[in-house]
Amino acid sequence: MLAPLRYRAFRYLAAGRLVNMLGNGVAPIALAFAVLDLTGSVRDLGLVVGARSLMTVLFVLFGGVVADRIPRRLVLVGSNALGALTQAAVAALVLTGTATIPLLLALGAANGIVSALAQPASAATTPQTVPPELIQPANALIRLGINAGMIGGAALGGLLVAAVGPGWGLAVDALTFAVAAVAFTGVRVTAPSEKNARTSIVADLREGWTEFTARTWVWIVVLGFMFLNAALAGGVNVLGPAVADETIGRSAWGVVLAAETAGMVVGGLIALRIRVRRLLLLGVACMFAESFLLLGLALAPTIVVLLAAAATVGVAVEQFAVAWETSIAQHIPADRLARVYSYDMLGSWIAIPLGQVAVGPVAAAIGTRDTLLTLAALVVLSVVGMLASRDVRRLQAVAPARAAEAAQAGSGGSAPGDNSAATPAEPAARA
Repeated sequence: MLAPLRYRAFRYLAAGRLVNMLGNGVAPIALAFAVLDLTGSVRDLGLVVGARSLMTVLFVLFGGVVADRIPRRLVLVGSNALGALTQAAVAALVLTGTATIPLLLALGAANGIVSALAQPASAATTPQTVPPELIQPANALIRLGINAGMIGGAALGGLLVAAVGPGWGLAVDALTFAVAAVAFTGVRVTAPSEKNARTSIVADLREGWTEFTARTWVWIVVLGFMFLNAALAGGVNVLGPAVADETIGRSAWGVVLAAETAGMVVGGLIALRIRVRRLLLLGVACMFAESFLLLGLALAPTIVVLLAAAATVGVAVEQFAVAWETSIAQHIPADRLARVYSYDMLGSWIAIPLGQVAVGPVAAAIGTRDTLLTLAALVVLSVVGMLASRDVRRLQAVAPARAAEAAQAGSGGSAPGDNSAATPAEPAARA
């Protein structure tokens, strides 16, 4: 279970992503209440978070090309340094009382571009830091670290907002970006081939699209998550804080989000031990639970109900996350992995800004409760649509022994050294 930690590059990557998520746990809570304190408008909150999401969607394909063309360590370090600067600027505006919605929109958009550069590189680097037979436990350990960071971040965010105000929460987020940038300097993995650098960006995008569309199970799941993520972004990220403000309170909302991440930690421990042939089928089926928190906010927004719903959602989400990342790494060539991830992210995220911006007007028209119930139904229908695909139901995970044999056959038997900065040999196909 802990074997991936023997590899130095993996340890640095895991540490950097943990610190990243500590800040990411604080930031949504701090930003949400900063906007609500500034204008009191759910519509304004949707615009601010939607601007960041829109820029991420628009630039994520470029981020995938960049991650397959230049060293991924450089991408990770540079994007986190830029993230520290943008979030520090937001924190300064909020702390000095000079923040305005246009300024927050502009800085949120800049941070979204930074995220678009970082995300494909971060996702595609994990398989390069461990041998192929350790991909599933490596993904599970990365997720455990991410979720541990989110637990601490969400709880800290709620406490900071309640005790000293949202500006300090945003300052903590800026600090975590800087610390993560330092950690990522230790992630030394194989640089992209010279062939990638010589091809045009359009040719790189076309090659990534071919890989993405060649497997039905990939684009079907991404299409399902386009609708699912839009529903969750509007329901949990925008309406959630507004409902919490009127019911359980701000600090309690932070505890609810922390409970979801605690569920993810438990789910990660389960995912470390799960060995099923149809791993993706299990992961997708678990996504029915994503509707629970939306239903709790709509029907019974009490601390007990929301804590239980959030924890259950967390356990379920982690089964999908590990199943998806393992499946992608086992079936996509490593030199195209970041671009496939970028198409995955584009499709999964493209409707998020729409969900965030539209949910305010919809809730004003039909009511918050009915809006949340509608979003919960959309989540269920999205999962049903994914499970209707035969390819999703029948995809089989590659056994660790077979993965190791395939890697040795393709690399002449080489393996990564126990604390070396060198990367393991890459197999012919990855999840």
